[in-house]
Parts: sequence; structure tokens; C-alpha cells
Amino acid sequence: MADQEPVVMDTSDVDKWVGKPVIFAEMWDPCNATDIRRWVQALDYPNPIHWDEEFARGSKFGGIVAPQSFTVAMDYGHGCHPACVGKVPGTHLIFAGEEWWFYGTPVRPGDKLVQDRRFDGYSVTDTAFAGPTMFARGDTVHRNQNGTLIAKERATAIRYLVEEANKRGVYGRDKRSPKTWTKEELAEVHKLRHEWILSNREGKSPRFADVKVGDKLPRRVIGPHSVVSFANECRAHRQNIWGTWRWNAPEGVHDPAREDAGFGADMSYDHEARKIDPRMGDGLYHGPSSGHINAEKAENVGMGGAYGYGASMNAWHLDTIAFWAGHEGYIWHSKTQFRSPAFEGDVTYVDAEVIEKLDMSPFGMPVVRVQTVMTTQHGEQILKGTAQVELPY
Repeated sequence: MADQEPVVMDTSDVDKWVGKPVIFAEMWDPCNATDIRRWVQALDYPNPIHWDEEFARGSKFGGIVAPQSFTVAMDYGHGCHPACVGKVPGTHLIFAGEEWWFYGTPVRPGDKLVQDRRFDGYSVTDTAFAGPTMFARGDTVHRNQNGTLIAKERATAIRYLVEEANKRGVYGRDKRSPKTWTKEELAEVHKLRHEWILSNREGKSPRFADVKVGDKLPRRVIGPHSVVSFANECRAHRQNIWGTWRWNAPEGVHDPAREDAGFGADMSYDHEARKIDPRMGDGLYHGPSSGHINAEKAENVGMGGAYGYGASMNAWHLDTIAFWAGHEGYIWHSKTQFRSPAFEGDVTYVDAEVIEKLDMSPFGMPVVRVQTVMTTQHGEQILKGTAQVELPY
């Protein structure tokens, strides 16, 4: 109606944090091989160098080594927390994309990463999903216990008005009923998954000279996604195991991570209560991740049903490319845009191809640029991304 007041998002509390260090939290303990195995199991990435001790010892790595995607699990907040700063009343958050720079040193059992985090800024755009919508950016720099630079991430988060999203119903429950798969359909999914596992289980790396623009990577399938798979993904982030992290803000420094972000009461942490009952602060039982496994809570924030994690989608992208690149390959840079979450009952198909070869890259060596596209069983695109990959020359 012409006389309706425009929908407004209050971003005033966010402005004071632009460009400032934020989110002072770190893990208590180094990672171990079981942490890495838990990660690849949850992300359905059966590359044996990450879980099979005998195979890994016989490889160039000499033992279990983490996939590059595991870096995010060494951090607090699924990598997205420095993009969620300040109180925006009546909102919730979903991930919008990730950009990563890696610096050549893998994460191994026994490593402990420390992070510097900064809120870069935001823009507000009108979207069909929820009207005025904040796209916020946060940066995280990861170093290991020796001070070695491991990676840098720029995460983009979508903060949206829950009431407006519910009015518009883009992800309404009537549009998102979980698919029931027949035995025949599941057999096809499992066949494709098995073929992908066998496509490079030995970790052989294609030579740069032999790769051509237009080469397609073996197709990968993940799913069907379920409440169980979403819960496993959440618990594979070390942050979400009880007691694994602590606040470490320097004396006198205010940390906005401990403030009210403007989420609904049933989608927020209760930091005081978690001192007695750790469920109240682990995100899955109580807090912002609970909508991923609780359909009613998901519907309350405009998501229409149980749904997956942006961090998982980015990991599927990295892992798919790394599996093809083999033991001598390395991803130096990656960028993804999330178009939609993976919903309960769906499968995700990952298709990738080589779109460019660079004889000299900003990283000092030849790289190939690989593009990934993720789609559902209906052909709906949920992610598009690229990565620059070093291959043996």
C-alpha cells in the first residue's frame, strides 16, 4: 500500500565498529588427529591423507594432515563472527560467502592457531528475501604457535529482518518440504559418490602443462542432507565442543561478541547460563545454530525448515578442488558466493571446470583457475566459486 511506512533497518550500533579489531576468543588446546578426522567425516570428504594413518604415513606428508578447509574449524564462530558485530534489532544471520588466502603451511596435529579479527564494514541492499538487508564483512588472520602465517579469511554475512523475511516467505515451508528419496534414486546418488571417491583416492596431481581450459573435474554429490548431517557438521567445528575456547580480550578492551546482536531470545547464546549448563552456549541446543536442526526455529526466522551451514558449503568447494589437485596441488586463493543454503532432504551436486591458466600468478608460480557451481537435485544453484590452484609444473 502507498501509505505504508518503509521498512527500516537500524544499523546505528554497528557503525562504531567499522575498521576496528573485534572478537577476542581462542581455543584452549592444539588440534589433534581426531579433530581432523571428525571434520572430514562430517564434511563427507574421505580423502585418506586426512583420516587413514597408514595411508598418510606412506604419503609425502608422513602422517595425518588437515585439509585446507579445516582452518575454519580452528577458529571461533565458523569464520563468520567478525562479520556479525553490533546490535541490529529484530534480525537473524546467514552466511553469504567467503574469500580465503592461504600461505603454504598446512595445519597438522599438534598445531594451535591464534587469530586477529577485524570488522571491515557493511552495505545495506534491498532484497526480495527480506527488504533492507545488511551485507557485512569481517576479516580473520590465522597464525600458528610459531607465528607462521597460515591463512586469511574475509567472511560476508547477511543480517536480515526476521519479520520481513517471514512476510515475504521466500523460503516458506510450503516451498521447502524435505524430499523423500526412493531406493533407486539413493542408489544413483551413492554410485556417483563412490565414483568420485575413486577418481583420485591415490592423490595423483595433474601436471600444469597437461591441464586445458574447459577440463571438467569429476562430478561430486553430497547428501541427502539431514538433521543428523547438519548436527555432525556443527559439532565438527571445535568451537562447538563444550569448553574448548575462552574469551581473551586484553584488559580494558570491549569485546562486542559478548553483546546482544538483536537476535530473538531463542536464537541467542546465554553466556551466564552456560557457566552451569554448557548447552546454553553451544549454539546447537540453544543459540543461533539451533535453527539448522530445529525446523520450527528455522521457520520462525524465515528459513522454512532445517538448513545447512555456509561454512560447510565453502569446505565442499575447497575439498572438491583439493581432491582433484592431489598431494602436490595447493589452493592459494578461493572465493565463493552463497546463493541459498542446502536444505534438509536435498542433495548437492558439485560441478567444476578449469576456466583459466596463468603462467605467472600473483603467488609467484603458474596456477589454474577452477570454477565450481553447486546445484540441488532440481538444478537450483546454491553456490558459485573460484579457486587458484598450484599444480606440479
